[in-house]
Amino acid sequence: MFDLRLLCPEDRVEDVSEALEALEALSVSVEDADAQTPAEQALFGEPGMPPPKGGWQRSLVVALFGELAQAEEGARLLAPQDFFVDCRLLGITPVPEEDWVRLTQSQFEPVEITPSFWIVPSWHEPPAQASQVIRLDPGLAFGTGTHPTTRMCLRWIAGRAPGGERVLDYGCGSGILAIAAAKFGATEVDAVDIDEAAVKSAAHNAEANTVRIRTGLPDQARGSYQVVLANILASPLKVLAPLLCGHVGPGGDLVLAGILARQAEELQAAYAPYVRLSVRDEEDGWILMTARR
Repeated sequence: MFDLRLLCPEDRVEDVSEALEALEALSVSVEDADAQTPAEQALFGEPGMPPPKGGWQRSLVVALFGELAQAEEGARLLAPQDFFVDCRLLGITPVPEEDWVRLTQSQFEPVEITPSFWIVPSWHEPPAQASQVIRLDPGLAFGTGTHPTTRMCLRWIAGRAPGGERVLDYGCGSGILAIAAAKFGATEVDAVDIDEAAVKSAAHNAEANTVRIRTGLPDQARGSYQVVLANILASPLKVLAPLLCGHVGPGGDLVLAGILARQAEELQAAYAPYVRLSVRDEEDGWILMTARR
C-alpha cells in the first residue's frame, strides 16, 4: 500500500478528491494540514449530516493506492489539470504492513455503563465486577456503547429495568438497546430499522447474547409499548413524533437520544402536542430526553 499526499486549498479539495476516486484510489481522506499547530481550524457539523465545509484553508488530502505505480500515475495525471492549480504534491510513502484485525480490536475496550453493567467485545473477558454483560463487536450498524447517546440510553434502561414489559427499539442499529431491555427483564422486545443490514446485525447480536427479540423493518412495530426507545438524530426524531408517541401506551415511557443540547427546545416543541419532553441526562454535548404518557 502507498499513500499519495497532496496539499490543497479548500476550494480545490472536492475536485481533487473526486479525481483521485476516479483514478481508483482505495480511499481518500481530508485532514487539516495545520492540525496540532496554532493555525489549526475546528470544523463542527451534526453527525449524519454533510460537513459545513469541504475542507480547511490548507487541506492535506491523502489517497491510498495498492501499488506504487498507481500512486505515481495518479500524481502524474493530476499535475497538469486546471483544478490542480495551487495544489502541491508532498510525496508518496509506503504504508507499513499491519495486523489490521488486531489493531482494530485494540481500539475497542470494555465499556462501563454502570459499575455492574458493561459492554464487552468478544475478544475481552468481562470485568470481575460486571454482573450484567452485553457481548458486542464493532460492525456495520451503529451502537457499540462507545457513543454518549448509546451510553445514556443504556444507563436509563439499567435504571428503569423494564421487567415484564413490552419494549420498542425504533432505529435499532446493532440492536444494543433492545438486547439491554431483554437482559433487564422485558418480556417482549421489537427492534426495527429502515436499514436491512442493521436488522440482520441486531438479530445476530441478540442470538450471540442469548436473548429473544423480534427484528424487522419499521412496519413490524405494532400496538402500544410500555417503553419506546429511539436513538437516531434530531431531524428524523421531529418527523417521527406522532408515530413514536402513538406507540407509547398509557403510563409508558418515551426515550429519545441522538439530540444535541442546543436542540432541546426544538424537540420539546415538536413533541408538545403529544407529550412533555424533559432532559433526563447529558454527556459530551448530547442529551437524553424522556417523557411519560
